[in-house]
Amino acid sequence: MSRPANPVTVPLADYSPQHFLLAVVDSVATVTLNRPERKNPLTFESYRELTDFFRACAFDDAVKAIIVTGAGGNFSSGGDVFEIIGPLVKMDTKGLTAFTRMTGDLVKAMRACPQPIVAAVEGICAGAGAIIAMASDMRLAASGAKVAFLFNKVGLGGCDMGACAILPRIIGQSRASELLYTGRFMTAEEGERWGFFSRIVTPEQVLPQAQLLAKQVAEGPTFGNTMTKRMLAMEWAMSIEEAIEAEAVAQALCMTTADFERAFEAFANKVKPVFRGD
Repeated sequence: MSRPANPVTVPLADYSPQHFLLAVVDSVATVTLNRPERKNPLTFESYRELTDFFRACAFDDAVKAIIVTGAGGNFSSGGDVFEIIGPLVKMDTKGLTAFTRMTGDLVKAMRACPQPIVAAVEGICAGAGAIIAMASDMRLAASGAKVAFLFNKVGLGGCDMGACAILPRIIGQSRASELLYTGRFMTAEEGERWGFFSRIVTPEQVLPQAQLLAKQVAEGPTFGNTMTKRMLAMEWAMSIEEAIEAEAVAQALCMTTADFERAFEAFANKVKPVFRGD
């Protein structure tokens, strides 16, 4: 039976989004941005529903990993020019701040979501679309993919939705600065070389490879993966000494799980462990 977590209901396998496609198969939830005729732009409504979705993920233990992708050969062109940019120029400061905080909430929800997120990036990935890819835990690129944090191109600062904090940690301060100051596209090859993408595959293989990666994650120890994601986020603001102590506590907690015992028994019996998430 569905029960409310927020406007999104769980189990997520039974939820039918209004502003994107959702499929849950073998413990992997695949979110598809689905406005291919316009390169999958975001609207006020899709921002809100995506945020609610990622927040609801914490309530669904059946989902172990998440894929985000786009329909029609593109990831996302960012905020819809006519449905978002047009109304924004007429808003006062209070309304604009409410909007920018709302968009930032999507990144917060993705980072707080306990499941690791894989972005399968094909074609155009720009603006808020680039932010969604950036906020994911892992990113695969199709050959020919292009990523642009193009806020500069529309007269804004590059400081949007956490880009100035997160992007330098992925690709380095100087490279991030170049992209944020110019708004130019980063090629798939640059993205792989700089560490934004784990690897480049053919357009036909980007989603299957993301599914394979997500499946590998989903088959791992759920509590351990959740703790890894939490530590990767928390340790940004820690000294080395604090991080080592935090990991000592986190790993001790992981050692209390049944999955840890299963791994030992499997090793002793020379078989592959089957993790159950408890």
